[in-house]
Amino acid sequence: MNDTARLGDFLKTRRSQLRPEDVGVRTYDERRRVPGLRRDELARLAGVSSFYYTRLEQGHSTSASPEVLDALATALRLDESERQHLHVLAKPVKQARVRRPAPERVDEATGQLLTALAGVPAVVLGRRSDVLAWNGLGHALFAGHLDFHAVQEKADRPNMARLVFLDPHTRELYADWPSKARAVVGNLRLVVGLHPDDATLHELVGQLSAKSTEFASMWADHRVKACATAVYEMRHPLVGPLTVTQQTLTNGPGPSVVVATARPGSSSHTALALLAQATA
Repeated sequence: MNDTARLGDFLKTRRSQLRPEDVGVRTYDERRRVPGLRRDELARLAGVSSFYYTRLEQGHSTSASPEVLDALATALRLDESERQHLHVLAKPVKQARVRRPAPERVDEATGQLLTALAGVPAVVLGRRSDVLAWNGLGHALFAGHLDFHAVQEKADRPNMARLVFLDPHTRELYADWPSKARAVVGNLRLVVGLHPDDATLHELVGQLSAKSTEFASMWADHRVKACATAVYEMRHPLVGPLTVTQQTLTNGPGPSVVVATARPGSSSHTALALLAQATA
């Protein structure tokens, strides 16, 4: 998919998700053939001509100034992650040829951090959500049903996106699975926008779309979400229900470290301590 098509699809989808009453557009009770705002209504809200916006959405315009993009983001009521994603989609892809990037690895600094976090569940994820490494407690919390050494199989490492959508154990692990699934898809959308020439990333999206109708539906929604901090209720088979805060620690374009913590003194904190003892 070319640059303008990606931008147009995002704009069209988000426009259809915004109701006229949400932004103060009067409809005078007329019947509307399509959901959401019309192109001319969004153009008026953004302060651009309907003709220009239509060309932008249909992929006939190859440039949009940062000011116009910000105006569209405001009219569409995008959050900061969505606004940044819009700007990314509007930039021309420097290398149109899809390529297969070099395998990701855990650098020394990230390895040291993982060692230091021995008492906290921690997982190192690549940009395609491949599990590059985990400590004992991270493995026990997120994927205790898998072989601990599976992360060493570079050709067939566990992948968190696949686990969330295709693995029954992981699906059962989250009390509000749809919320976790939407977060995974939203983050994957951001990554695809930043790396449109990543062949392995496109293969992952294709596989998940083919094997999971729920993923395909969420992917078509075009929503984006930065997985920085989120609270999840989990149903762990060993220690029972617990609530954890998952935080993603990043340092530049390399792998990220996902850690899970619980409020000190809470039953969830006790559950994590029991899990640490059970898997020591």
